[in-house]
Amino acid sequence: MFKKYVGIATITVLLLTVLLLACCSAYAAEPVTINVYTNLPDRNNGQGLVEQMLIDSYLAENPHVTINIEALHDEDYKLKFKAYAAGAEMPDFVSGWGQPSFLDEIIDAGLLAELNPQDYADYGFVEGSLAGFSKDGKLYGLARNSDVMGFFYNKGIFDKHGWTVPETFEELVELSGKIRAAGLQPVSTSAGDGWPINIMLTGLYQKVHGPGVMDKLLGFIADGNWDDPEFLQASKIFQDAAAAGLFANGYETADYGTAHSLFTSGLAAMYYMGSWETGMAVNQDLPAEFRENLRVFALPPVEGGKGTVRDISAWNGGGYFVTANSKVKDEALKLLDYFFKPENWNRLTWEHNICMSAQDFSKYLTGDETPVQLEFIEIFTGANSVTGSPYSDLGNSEHKTRSERIIVELAIGRLTPEQHAEELGRTR
Repeated sequence: MFKKYVGIATITVLLLTVLLLACCSAYAAEPVTINVYTNLPDRNNGQGLVEQMLIDSYLAENPHVTINIEALHDEDYKLKFKAYAAGAEMPDFVSGWGQPSFLDEIIDAGLLAELNPQDYADYGFVEGSLAGFSKDGKLYGLARNSDVMGFFYNKGIFDKHGWTVPETFEELVELSGKIRAAGLQPVSTSAGDGWPINIMLTGLYQKVHGPGVMDKLLGFIADGNWDDPEFLQASKIFQDAAAAGLFANGYETADYGTAHSLFTSGLAAMYYMGSWETGMAVNQDLPAEFRENLRVFALPPVEGGKGTVRDISAWNGGGYFVTANSKVKDEALKLLDYFFKPENWNRLTWEHNICMSAQDFSKYLTGDETPVQLEFIEIFTGANSVTGSPYSDLGNSEHKTRSERIIVELAIGRLTPEQHAEELGRTR
């Protein structure tokens, strides 16, 4: 009997020792600080909300980790990112865009850590979604979203005036005149930033040319010759629409916040922006009547063009990266892995009605989706082709800066389509 109790006591001591060692190990973990640099400054709505939720839950599970967040809006973010890339100490975990204009120079400078694609093989990434985050067969980042551009519209305003969703681009331009006659602004967009109307021109080129415009655009950039009849035709259609009053007054200088406010305040009937703005439908800071009436339609086809409404403006844009020289690279890679576990970013962005992730979110459909979510799903899943990244993002940073400036000059008539094409050819 004595031996039996001795045996039990020994086992008990061993178990307590194991538990004590485990606890000591947890408490003995070296403190780690991860510096995060992000283009999502709103931490209460949209993607910034989900980003903050994931950071908070990661911190709760990893008490030895501290995370410092620096968050700026897109244009300010890009400017400061250039300063980091030029020699300032790069943060450990950064957001960015899977497009040559943003990534190529950073990758070539050796600033981003290479990732192992097999680590994410079962994370449900949509086919092709990581292509923009790769170069020369190597993976450097993970995509957050499947971005789709469209025209958000206020159904309540449309119903009140008897307006219907236009079936052609020409009908859209005609509708803009009716909207102005009713004392409202037609299409709000941040043309002052350049990139939204670069996306529109890319989409119009697809409507004229049909599928396969990315290969054509890459060819234009490579040889410097943009004198393509169909691209010139699309440029003329775009310019004529702007002259006819398609865009809200002051569009050529409007920034993101101004364009957003014009639409959400009910002063503009439509808003040309991407699927990352579906969260407007659940944003409690916006009027309930607005939220309930939020809808979207895709860029309509142009008369006589080869593209249809199912040839859409879509790409995989924003994502996350870990910097190559990070002093806490291993922990930053763990944070990246945590973000993209299918039940994290993928699930949360859908359940919070924020965007369509670049991962398969089908099993997270709740049945309580908002109308605008369902419409974006229909646009995306019913697509015959996608544009891929807009042409402004397919070249180097000089090409991006120049193309985002001269598209405004095309819109206001300062450049003809031919002059615009010639100016584009000056950068490659």
